[in-house]
Parts: sequence; C-alpha cells; structure tokens
Amino acid sequence: MSRDTSTRIADRRLTGPRSRAIAIGTALLICAGAAGAAVASDGGGSRDAGHTQAREGAAHAQPREAAALTGSAKLYRKTTEDVTFTFDAHLAAKDNGDPAKATGTFRFVHLDKPGGEGGWAEGRIDCLMTGGKVATATGIITGTNLKGIKGGRVGFTVHDQGKHDRVGYSWASVGGPDGTKKLTKCTSAAPFEKVRKGTGDFHVRPWHPTYPTG
Repeated sequence: MSRDTSTRIADRRLTGPRSRAIAIGTALLICAGAAGAAVASDGGGSRDAGHTQAREGAAHAQPREAAALTGSAKLYRKTTEDVTFTFDAHLAAKDNGDPAKATGTFRFVHLDKPGGEGGWAEGRIDCLMTGGKVATATGIITGTNLKGIKGGRVGFTVHDQGKHDRVGYSWASVGGPDGTKKLTKCTSAAPFEKVRKGTGDFHVRPWHPTYPTG
C-alpha cells in the first residue's frame, strides 16, 4: 500500500463517528475549563453579586415594619423574687401613621421565687410607639390568675440598651397591676427597673413618623 493511500485511510478514520465524538467531548471540556477559570478569576464575585441582588430584592418585596418591641428578660431583684416580662409587639409599615393599630402579645410573671407562687397575666397589644431605642406599649389583659384585672389595659415602657435594658410599667405607683380600663393607649411609667444580667434582652425598632410639610 502506498504512503498516499495509507494517509487517505487514516484521514477517513479521523473523520468517522468516533472521532467526531472525541472532538465534541474535547470542546466541552475546554468550555467547562474556561467557565471555571472565569469564576475563579473573579473570586466568586458574580455569585456574591447575585446573592446580594437577591437579598436586596427580598428587602424591597417586604417593607420594613414601622416599629417593634420584642424579647424577654427578668427584672433585677435583691430578693428571691422572679419577675419576667415578654413582648412581641409590632406596627406594620402600612399603619405607620396610627400606633393604635399595633398588634402582638405581652406576658408578665411575678413569683416569690423561681418556680414558686405568684401572679401572671398575658394579653394583646393595642398600641405601640417607639423613639430611638425607647418603646411604650399598652395592651388588654386576656388571661390571668389575678382577680379583677382581666379585660383591663396595662402599659409598658422599655429602654433597649443592649443587654442592660430598663423597664417601666403603668402600675408602678399603685403597687400591682390594676388593669384599669381608663388607661389611655400607649401610656406607661418611665423605665426605672433594671434587667437582671444574663436573663434576656429586649429589642426596639425605631419608629419614623411622617412629619407635616404644610
């Protein structure tokens, strides 16, 4: 067989189905390598940018709520008393101009010692106003073991100071929660109580009311 004939046969073999498959596979590997190199060269920047855009999109899709008071903590006592306040109060963005449309729950428990005897009450929030890191809220008592206060309104004030919070309540001057129905919404006492270290924390979301421009 002549050299020219051998060359033509080899050429036909290289252009057959198997050769085309090898060529396609090689091309795919080259493309994959180039794509990997591109990702490596930007340090994952494209992926990070995508995640950032997704987070920003979610933030725009879910408007910031107008105000909030959340968290649970025990009050400081030199005695064995165990006093706990818990809040989950929120004012929706759509209700920014009306704090009386706040929703959520509150609960407080006052025991003579941890696990001991005492009183408790819980209810629904009916007003919330915050300014900076200070929140004032009121709510209607819907459940309690104390006589005569169910259905009444009580108020709370919290100063969020980062695990050194302070708390006030509307019955500070009368010695116990009276649940008066005459208490005005969003009314309470100054936050004179201290939170016991390591027992919890409160979080206040500042309210940004709309100021008149006329």
